Formats: sequence, C-alpha cells, structure tokens
Amino acid sequence: MSDLFSKLSATHSEMILGIGYKSLMTLGILIASFLIVKMTHRSIHKANDRFKKMDTTFVPILCTSATVVVYGIGLIIVLDIFGVNTTSFIALLGAAGIAIGLALKGTLSNIAAGAMLLSLRPFRKGHYIECGSLAGTVQEINLFTTILKTTDGLYVFAPNRVLWGSAIKNNTRNGKRRMDIVVGISYSDSIDKGFEVFQKLINEETRFLPEPAPKMIVQSLGDSSVNIVLRGWTNIGDFWETYWDLTKKAKEDIQTAGLTIPFPQRDVHLFEEKQS
Repeated sequence: MSDLFSKLSATHSEMILGIGYKSLMTLGILIASFLIVKMTHRSIHKANDRFKKMDTTFVPILCTSATVVVYGIGLIIVLDIFGVNTTSFIALLGAAGIAIGLALKGTLSNIAAGAMLLSLRPFRKGHYIECGSLAGTVQEINLFTTILKTTDGLYVFAPNRVLWGSAIKNNTRNGKRRMDIVVGISYSDSIDKGFEVFQKLINEETRFLPEPAPKMIVQSLGDSSVNIVLRGWTNIGDFWETYWDLTKKAKEDIQTAGLTIPFPQRDVHLFEEKQS
C-alpha cells in the first residue's frame, strides 16, 4: 500500500499539489467572501443607525443583495481557478436569465415595482395606506410583496405591482389629518344655534390643533335637513378617538340645545284617477 502511494505521489505530485493549492485558494476565497459579507452588513447597519434615512425594511434587502453579489463574484473566481471558462459561464447565465425573465415576467414586474417603492418611498413601515380595495398598516416591504395588517387584524399579502400600478393614499405621512363632524338639523332650526353648540365643542376639545384652526360651515341643504359641519385637525394618533368622541358629543349636545336631527323624509302625493 505504501508503495502504491509512493508511486502515485511520484507520478502525480504536480497534479496533487495543484489540487491542494486550488483547494486552499477556494477555502481562502470563501472565508474572504464571508468576512466581506459580514463587514458589508455591519457597514449598512451602522450607516442606517447614523443617518436614519433608510426605511427599516430597506436594510435587509440591501444586506441580501450584498450577500448575493459578493458570493457570486467569489463563485466566478473559484470557477476561474479550476479552469472553467467563466466567459462562457457568464454568457450561459445571461441566456438563462433571459429565459427565466420571460417565464417569470409577473415576478420580475413585482421586483421592479418593489425597487421603485423602496427608492421613492411613498410609504414606510407603520404607515396606514389605502390603495384601491386594499387598506391597512404597512408591516413589511420587500422586493416582491408588501405585507399589510388591516384594522380588524387581518393579514394582507399584496404584490408590489398592484400597489405601484394604483394611486396610493397615505393617511399617516403628513402627521396630521382633518375630520368633518356632519350633523343634519331641521330646516326650522337656527343654524347659528347649531354653530354655538359646535363652538362649545371646539372650546372643550384639547386635541384639536391650533393651525389650521377649527371651523364651522354649512355643507349642504339636503332633502330633509340642513347639514352643518364641524371641521378640525388633529395629530394622526388622536384622529379616531377624537372623531368618535366628538360624534357622540355632537349628537347629544345638539339635542340638549333643543335642535332636531330629522329623519329622512319624502312627500308623497296621491292622485285619484277618475274613471269614465
């Protein structure tokens, strides 16, 4: 057995040394790629912590992209060390990429839409958005999909191309929001008295923002009521609680003031047809 190893080492020593050298080079490239990936991830996180300009959901995507690029370059270098024609390999990958792209056109459109959403950032994690029939708080944004959570706790898995292809209403981004408390009073009631009730509500409501200042308007003359509106602005976090509280108080105070909130009414005229 020892003679066999001696003969093999004597006749194939150059090949064995070459394989050993290439294996060590491969190991070194893998270790270097791993270290570069770790350093890149650390740099991305540090930059995000320092400048606070990137969306929190954008950081994992940058890290994943960096990992793919670094290990891809490392793979090409390893193949070149072992004598593989990397030019042909890259061309083959390009052709395969075109074929896969045609087969996965919808998926690629999601990636393109995701890249646009992440770069232009019409919304971020934690924002409440409406887009067509979709509405919810953004939980996660990635290259393929956006995850939403509805107000009743449902999980929504939305393809990015759906969001990118429609108008997006962001209820959170501006930091404040206007509410309209609409109350219908009878045509026989005094509008000024209704405004007095609204003014009392404005004076008592501390969650209204001073600018823009709250106002009272006559919205419309309806079929059976005069619709008056209390309009005010609040911070996003106070909007719904303020809206619900004021809707209840407006109804109670309008009735306490002796004003009437009429039911919808319709006059019906009957005509008797005389028979000849």
